[in-house]
Amino acid sequence: MKTVIVCASVSHGNTRRVAESMAEVLDAEVVSPEQADPAELAEADLVGFGSGVFYQRLHPRLTDVVKALPAGRRGRAFVFATSGLPEIPLAPFTRPLAKLLEGKGFEVHESFTCRALDTMLPFKLVGGIGKERPNAADLAAARAFAERLRDMP
Repeated sequence: MKTVIVCASVSHGNTRRVAESMAEVLDAEVVSPEQADPAELAEADLVGFGSGVFYQRLHPRLTDVVKALPAGRRGRAFVFATSGLPEIPLAPFTRPLAKLLEGKGFEVHESFTCRALDTMLPFKLVGGIGKERPNAADLAAARAFAERLRDMP
């Protein structure tokens, strides 16, 4: 199964660590939004898109990659995110990107989120929140999520 993970990890490398944990299970290549090749994404069986959360949204570099893709029949996709604050159940961080991916022809399955160090204002004033995250349990959860994706028919 050809898998690519597009990851925008800009602050502390937390999202990249989650992406790499998933990539180990999926035998996937992890690329930045700038390295993402639209032709390769179109040919992949499974594509992951993830970033940290900035003011309740995923990174614009990530969404710009998806917006630039032509519409067409695609493979499966998933979205993942790391955030200092917990996700609000009625307004998941990942929902807007998942909808955008569906509009581009991807079959979007589950999403994955976990807590991570956040030092954006105002949290910077107290040294950040979500310290020591993602931790071993978070990375194990990311691998378990990837195993479910890998084992889907």
